[in-house]
Amino acid sequence: MAQDTTVPKLNFEYWLDKAVEWGQATTLESQKDVCLHLPQLQEFLHQLYETLKDVQGSVAAIQQFPLIGQLLGRLCWNPFVIGYDESQKALMWCLCCLYSSEPQNPVEVKANSWICSLLCHLLSSSEWESNEAETNLFISTLGYTSADYYGHLVKNMIFSLVAELRENPFNGLNIQRSVSASRVNAVSICCVPLITLPDLTPLLETLLLYHGGSPKEILCPEFLEAVNEAFLKKKISLPDSAVCSLWLRHSPSLEKATLHLLDQLVSIQLNSLEEVACVIKDSLLPQAASHPAIFRVVNEIFKNALLETDGASEVMTIIQVFTQLFLEARQNQNEQHKFPLKAYFPCHHQPLVRALLRRPSELPTTSWSQHLKNISDMLKALVEDTNVSSLTDLFETWYLVTCFGEWLDIAAEQLLKATVQPDALLWLLAFYYCPQNENQQRTQAMVEVQAVYNHLMMLFSCTDLSLRDLEAAVHRIMGTEQCWNQHLMTDLLTNFLLFSSGGHLVAQECIYHFLTS
Repeated sequence: MAQDTTVPKLNFEYWLDKAVEWGQATTLESQKDVCLHLPQLQEFLHQLYETLKDVQGSVAAIQQFPLIGQLLGRLCWNPFVIGYDESQKALMWCLCCLYSSEPQNPVEVKANSWICSLLCHLLSSSEWESNEAETNLFISTLGYTSADYYGHLVKNMIFSLVAELRENPFNGLNIQRSVSASRVNAVSICCVPLITLPDLTPLLETLLLYHGGSPKEILCPEFLEAVNEAFLKKKISLPDSAVCSLWLRHSPSLEKATLHLLDQLVSIQLNSLEEVACVIKDSLLPQAASHPAIFRVVNEIFKNALLETDGASEVMTIIQVFTQLFLEARQNQNEQHKFPLKAYFPCHHQPLVRALLRRPSELPTTSWSQHLKNISDMLKALVEDTNVSSLTDLFETWYLVTCFGEWLDIAAEQLLKATVQPDALLWLLAFYYCPQNENQQRTQAMVEVQAVYNHLMMLFSCTDLSLRDLEAAVHRIMGTEQCWNQHLMTDLLTNFLLFSSGGHLVAQECIYHFLTS
């Protein structure tokens, strides 16, 4: 009597259940169960092949065995199965039966791609590679060239490593626990000369996001440095989460990225704040700074750059634009993932931090003056507090205010555009331009600035202004010895020209005299 080679449905479902169970095999007992069933499984695969070889293509096979893809996929990635006797070869021939030489629909096209991926995986895991003739024959049967095959082989190896480090897509088991730190380190070392290979990107991302519960860094520093270098030079593209993870786990890379941004902004010609913002945003640093550890490092580097350049206006502008972009990125974060403000500014007066972090767009314009007065009052109380008397504390407070230059610009505008009590706003600007009050410098500055401000306000509503009308204010500015006081008065005069009724006429007159002189 001829042997019945059909596969009972119950038998098929039994082996599918087993494949799922083995995919979750983590204990010695469960692995023993796999080994005990391997002979019967191989017999089943031979029986399945005898059935599939008479089926025309993947669609027909799926109709007869709807879950055949799940079964073969799980078995192909089980090292116990493909390492046993002829099970690997049986799997390969079962897959070949599903292959459509002339795919007629999208299902068959997709199935062919999946089948080729699995076949390349099985070939790379076998001894066939030592037999070049047999390998080439098998490759040509599939319609591939050797170059195609090895390209697929590289992709398959990367996919295998990614699957090993991530949750296994076939069995839902978190394999991270079983991957040794030494193996992950070895993989990262192997990646160093291949960093810019496009197919390697998924593995780079997976490695950067992998931690494995080890208290020590398991990726080699050369790998982290190479990834950072390639990213900064735009040779690779990585998701934001992977870049953030890179900078969190390797502070030298974060420091280099920040210094690279500063060098880039200082060395190229940028004509607008929008261009500055575009370059900063493209660096991903504002987005990554949503994590306080990254923000504090970047902020410290900016602070040192400001000190080393004696408060250069270019550096100050970079800091202020970066702060605005950081606030936007933080505002777009999911509320559940937001860190408290104290994590970013741990040593500062928190009510002052909250006030500065309020965006002008969050308040009605009629509330701006009062908000600025609150900021000024808090600052004044802090600065005049005997407990905040050291130069370091004073600088830290001043730097905090400097980061939020948007409010300082609005303070200068409000002095001339709105009906305000000027003392608090003038003091705020005086503190910005002259944080130290040694020998009553800021007190003297306030007296001089107040006189210029009063003179400008007398002229503010005049529609028929000339340059001569502003000579007194200009002479007072030019006669001021302290440069910081000149900057403050010039700020007031600039806003006067922008917002007063006759300011534009004076500006035109100045330009005319400049061009004709």
